[in-house]
Amino acid sequence: MAYPIIQLKAGREASVGFRHPWIFSGALETVPDGLTAGDFVHIADRNGRIIATESYEGAANIAVRVFDFSETIIDEAWISNALALAHSRRLLLGYGQDTDTTGYRFVFSEADNLPGLVIDRYADVLVLQVSTVGMRTLLPIVIEACKNLFQPNAIVDKSGEVAEMLYGSVDGPVNFVEHGMKFAADVVGGQKTGFYLDQKDLRQHVRKYANGKNVLNLFSYTGATSIAALLGGAADVHNVDESEAALAQCAIHTEMNGIAAEKSTTEQADVFSWLNDNKDPAYDMVILDPPALTKTKKEKEAAAKAYHFLNRAALRLVKNDGIFVTSSCSHYFTEDDLAFTLRRASVQAGVELDVLHVIRQAPDHPLSVYWPEGLYLKSFICRVRRI
Repeated sequence: MAYPIIQLKAGREASVGFRHPWIFSGALETVPDGLTAGDFVHIADRNGRIIATESYEGAANIAVRVFDFSETIIDEAWISNALALAHSRRLLLGYGQDTDTTGYRFVFSEADNLPGLVIDRYADVLVLQVSTVGMRTLLPIVIEACKNLFQPNAIVDKSGEVAEMLYGSVDGPVNFVEHGMKFAADVVGGQKTGFYLDQKDLRQHVRKYANGKNVLNLFSYTGATSIAALLGGAADVHNVDESEAALAQCAIHTEMNGIAAEKSTTEQADVFSWLNDNKDPAYDMVILDPPALTKTKKEKEAAAKAYHFLNRAALRLVKNDGIFVTSSCSHYFTEDDLAFTLRRASVQAGVELDVLHVIRQAPDHPLSVYWPEGLYLKSFICRVRRI
């Protein structure tokens, strides 16, 4: 079966030649009549040579999402092979065979040549998110292939505001482990797929530096990084987050890991307001991990001001020779942007920073040299010296 053909404008095939998986609407010369969003197509250059197979996304700015840089058919065999390749990549990294870590990202969209699809694995439960029309049409095939690959107890769709059970069932939060730490993911009502798996490398570093320290965790969510600090020997952790439900789960995680309740205190508050009310250097380690403050280029300027305020205010709370951990999960706020923010914020906070580590998203959220947009999470771990 041949797909309809979309022809590119002259000179617009270069990005496809370099295997970038997005084609924008302005690059399209001709679109066949009757084509609807979600249809699969072939892309041809100006000379009519087919150079890729992709899904047509209709009026979206990213009009075409490339699945394969050849002329092929996206069917059950193709999907099964793509999922098997993603699985083999995780096995190579040690995920999926190590009982010490049973929570990881199994599919990361374009980085795994499955545009618009994210699948996180929590032990025997798979949680997916679909963000493109083309991938939505393939979902029945994806589900069957996942069932064959993992024999899961349940598959949950968290694409919309309300979770949908696609296969099996779950009874409450799903327990899993990460480097021996015990967690529970709310795969139905929690944020994203139920947990932030991308910070697993950061948590390991925090665990290494936390021994004996009084720790402040801002935007703590369910306290996963706090658990890492406490299991690393932290004297205590104070968690600040605006979500009552997240803080309740933080207490559950504390209990799950056999940590005394008094070592992990919680405070429900807006972090921006909390920082305005707390300005003394009272902590040996401060962790600042806000949600994405910009999701578009247009929002970047306002986000930069917010990141600056947060980092300057948080740095003022770190004792001399303490540790400061700061993150940004906004793609449009780059590693260089965060470094620039730290330069300005540290000077205004009256401290000097020694960078100990620069950390990106964990390798189960792989980087692709063909899809730089997939790099979104960056963190700095610094020693703070008060001037």
